[in-house]
Amino acid sequence: MGRRSSQRRNAAMLDSDDTDSVSSTSTTRSDMMLPGLEEVQFDKETVLDQCVDALYEKRGSTREKALASIVEVFNSNIQHEFVEKKFATLLQHCLSSIKRGSSREIALASHVIGLLALTTGPGDKAHEILEESVTPIAEALKSRSDNSKISSLLVCLAIITFVGGEEPEETEKSMQLMWQVINPKLGPNVAIAKPSPAMITAVVSSWSFLLTTMDGWTLNPKSWQGSISYFSTLLDKEDRSVRIAAGEALSLVFEVGSLEKFSGESKGSSDSSTDEANKSRELLHIQGLRAKVLNQVRTLSAEAGGKGSAKKDLNNQRNTFRDILEFLEDGYSPESATKIGGELFSTSTWAHLIQLNFLKHFLGGGFVKHMQENEFLHDVFGFTPKKKLAGVEQRVSGAEKMDLLFEFEEAFNVG
Repeated sequence: MGRRSSQRRNAAMLDSDDTDSVSSTSTTRSDMMLPGLEEVQFDKETVLDQCVDALYEKRGSTREKALASIVEVFNSNIQHEFVEKKFATLLQHCLSSIKRGSSREIALASHVIGLLALTTGPGDKAHEILEESVTPIAEALKSRSDNSKISSLLVCLAIITFVGGEEPEETEKSMQLMWQVINPKLGPNVAIAKPSPAMITAVVSSWSFLLTTMDGWTLNPKSWQGSISYFSTLLDKEDRSVRIAAGEALSLVFEVGSLEKFSGESKGSSDSSTDEANKSRELLHIQGLRAKVLNQVRTLSAEAGGKGSAKKDLNNQRNTFRDILEFLEDGYSPESATKIGGELFSTSTWAHLIQLNFLKHFLGGGFVKHMQENEFLHDVFGFTPKKKLAGVEQRVSGAEKMDLLFEFEEAFNVG
């Protein structure tokens, strides 16, 4: 707090091994136009250094611009060297943004933390990200004023747990934090606003993403009793994104197995005959739930378009629920094929399909780059790319350099 920008830049230089850093962001436009600019080693790591400097600024708009630039650079290249040097600094800045920032700043900081975890891959750093971030994220989730902020926090929690969770208990803790967003534990006289469809979709999708990493037998039976019934009620909601997320969650639950842990209240037993009776009732209960879900899925797979219904959304729902119906009736999981730089990558389980779609949505335009060069994702999907994208430039172009410099100049009101 209260440091001058020059002091921040000096501190950043001391924290770096990079001897090719360009001069400060206060460089004037006339200086930037000097001949030979293209020879300056202004690479993406230098841009990231300037972004980290900008995160010290008091103005939230400046921090937001810096975080947005970090997201862009992390998506376009795997920043292993930068993360190795500035991992702790960047993480603490992002956590500070989650604690004090605007909704947009929180969403951007959450995205950066997720990218940071994906870049480091499993290990001590990813586990540290998870341990340091869980509490600030849990606190931020309690304020449900903005859907985009809550969705970003949930996705961030899912990603950092997916990468950094080392024990099933850690993963279940994150899943429970997600669950509380739509099923909060409240006192008898406490009321809370009804969760929006976007919030429900984000919770169910993030929860399902983490369930893909769990063995059914390791789940705590007290945590998820009644979840099949809950997802079944979501299939009747008006919002299509909610219905699709719930349908995929149910498919994954049935794929994972151990249905008794998701079905209803478990009963205690005092002797073997009572135990057998309880098991029989539980089996009948599960069969009843499965039959109900099957009927709902069958209806949704053939739903006719209503007034104002978007054809693309309707087709997406039909296709999804046809896949779910085939899985529930015949046991066939959907197969998908995705092109990665000219190579086809395929999935054949609900778990991998859910992981793939979740990561594609999170990485956006950086998905192909990460699938080609991120070894963690290679391990997740068992995918080994044969070649990298041809003609991909590793450094920013001259025009991009000028644009980035002008952006920082404008952010700091210099020049």
